[in-house]
Amino acid sequence: MTEFQFTEDDIRFMRLAIEQAQEARAEGEVPIGAVVVRDGEVIGRGRNAKAIAKTATSHAEIIAIEDASRNTGDWRLDECSLYVTVEPCLMCAGTIIHSRIRNVVFGVPEPKFGGVISLAHTFDIQRLNHRVNYKHGIFEDEIREMLKSFFRELRGKK
Repeated sequence: MTEFQFTEDDIRFMRLAIEQAQEARAEGEVPIGAVVVRDGEVIGRGRNAKAIAKTATSHAEIIAIEDASRNTGDWRLDECSLYVTVEPCLMCAGTIIHSRIRNVVFGVPEPKFGGVISLAHTFDIQRLNHRVNYKHGIFEDEIREMLKSFFRELRGKK
């Protein structure tokens, strides 16, 4: 596995994504959170809301990207970075590409749905007209434990 170097900004912004994940968990959602950052400022926030919104597209990344687009007045987020606690799925990876996000930093891989390093390597497709830089593994143990704990509690309630 490749070892990535994480900056102080990576640490700071992933902490904010983790806060979004904790808010999702408090709402009964799978704890996944995301923030979109431009020039050192958070311009979009999102957390999983599939159960609340009753829609399959209410992923943290999609919500954060839509929030950033509303806040900037533009769908093009080409100078932005996305921090998300869990590897983006194929749908979210496609949305990241279409919104022209430059960098993605995520915490843990998603073996069932991951569209960056697990099931598909969407950002590595050479024929795409937009390239996304990515790195992963930041706060991996903490995020993995948050997810495991959520699912243990969920199974215990049934």
